[in-house]
Amino acid sequence: MTRTLRRPRRALLAAAGAAALGLSLLAAPTEAAGSAAEPPAPRTGFETSGGARWTTEAEETAFLAAVDRGSARLTVRTVATTAQGRPLRLATVGTGPTTVLLICSQHGDEPAGREACLTTLRDLARARDHTTRSFLARTTVLVVPTANPDGREANTRGNSDGIDVNRDHLALRTAESRALAALVRDRRPELIYDLHEYGATPPYYDKDLLALWPRNLNTDPRVHDESHTLSEAYVRPAAGRAGYDSGIYGIWTDPLTGKPVRQVAGDGQERILRNTAGIKHAVGLLVETREDALDPAEQKDPSLSHRRRVATQLAALQGAFAYLDEHRGRLVAATARARHAGFADQGPVFLGGADNDPAEPSEILQDPPCAYWLTGAQYADTGDELDLHGIVVRRDGDGVLVPLRQSQRALVALLLDPRAAYGITRGEPVERC
Repeated sequence: MTRTLRRPRRALLAAAGAAALGLSLLAAPTEAAGSAAEPPAPRTGFETSGGARWTTEAEETAFLAAVDRGSARLTVRTVATTAQGRPLRLATVGTGPTTVLLICSQHGDEPAGREACLTTLRDLARARDHTTRSFLARTTVLVVPTANPDGREANTRGNSDGIDVNRDHLALRTAESRALAALVRDRRPELIYDLHEYGATPPYYDKDLLALWPRNLNTDPRVHDESHTLSEAYVRPAAGRAGYDSGIYGIWTDPLTGKPVRQVAGDGQERILRNTAGIKHAVGLLVETREDALDPAEQKDPSLSHRRRVATQLAALQGAFAYLDEHRGRLVAATARARHAGFADQGPVFLGGADNDPAEPSEILQDPPCAYWLTGAQYADTGDELDLHGIVVRRDGDGVLVPLRQSQRALVALLLDPRAAYGITRGEPVERC
């Protein structure tokens, strides 16, 4: 059966055209263009091909270097090297006290978010309008344009070892996840925005955009609520204004009633980045664009589908930046309070459950230990990972003591408790410190 469009084709093509032109997310097109004497803006391989193909690794390298040369605002550096020797790059634009981190294409076969990140970097770096300059004076935008370079080169979900990077944010087995953990530890972003794509399951699961906040129950309530607001009051409405429909990631809905039918993904699993972000006290959001062709026209001309996918990501990003401008004070307050709450060492720690799935009694540490003790051998095996997570330890005899009285209180238990599903070792609970 042929699926019909749910919006006027004119709206779709207009949005896709804006994405192909790489217009500023914050400024009006006339403001973003600059003067006629200004050198032409660097373009990605995606743009030069009209969306017919995705930007290659070599084109990304040349593009970022050209944008870096042309703007004093942008810096690009390599923060890690993959197993196959490819660079994992971090691009930084803006100098403000509020930090947002964009993670693009953790899954190598989901390229639309990467294209949106690349053109967003360029537009922010080159924009001259007052709105964008004011935004960048108050915001530092960190972008990892390709979070899985080996997977992108091979067009595979996992990295070159077949590991799903987005299931590795606790164990940190991969160079990619280790680099991201160090980045979160050192730069302490208030907002972590993770760009993905998904395969549709019509008619229950085929929105242009799906979004989801951290569902993990260890997320501070204030951080959870701000993440929910980011999704439901900003990102999804921004997509809607651009002509794209949206839904909640992982939930099938009845197309007639709009009521949930089945949950197929999107739980509180702590090793997934959107949940790890919440546990580490950052407002987090996962966004997914529909990668399947919408209709026969997109099937015949994949560039139409490619441009639509990138344009949807750009529309959603516009909503995220609007949230930053309008909720900056609440965002900073929520994350700061969450980061200090662990020092009180009070309340339960949840080893399972989600905000829409209450934890079973066996999944709740109602009265957690005050610390976990690791042998010297255990610490030799896990010390690097604990350090990358920003976990504080102290020497204790021939081992180490890992107290819960620290900013990453819940994370300590998720990493070390013998009952934790994705722990990195089995620590010995200490009841009196």
